[in-house]
Amino acid sequence: MAFCKACGTELGGAAFCPKCGASQNAATVPAAPSSDGLAENVAGLLCYSVGWVTGIIFLLIDKRPFVKFHAAQSIVVFGALTILRIGVGMIISFAGLLGFGLWAAISMLIGLVGLVLWILLMVKAYQHELFKLPVAAGIAEGIAGK
Repeated sequence: MAFCKACGTELGGAAFCPKCGASQNAATVPAAPSSDGLAENVAGLLCYSVGWVTGIIFLLIDKRPFVKFHAAQSIVVFGALTILRIGVGMIISFAGLLGFGLWAAISMLIGLVGLVLWILLMVKAYQHELFKLPVAAGIAEGIAGK
């Protein structure tokens, strides 16, 4: 009884695995796993998991273009949202504009936008889509080196 060299599925004498499509010839070399052991889509998802922090980590440790793009986009999007939230808070506190209530409302709005983008970008990365946000993608491509 023969089994696939790549996934272990029973072959029944076939030259290619019916499950994964791997050739069963002795001359083929299996694809090497990534250096960190993560699939590209999972690494892309993890780039967004803790915002710009994991974006920086994956930008430094992973060399795959797909992952580098998502890491750079995570840095740009969530870094900009963080800076925006801090900047609005400083402007409102220095100018004395309507105090805490206005800052809380704007901060919650920025947080809601961040939550929606966080979920959307994680889902798109997991689906292995190179989803590009209009302004952030151009900056991210520059950072990722595309």
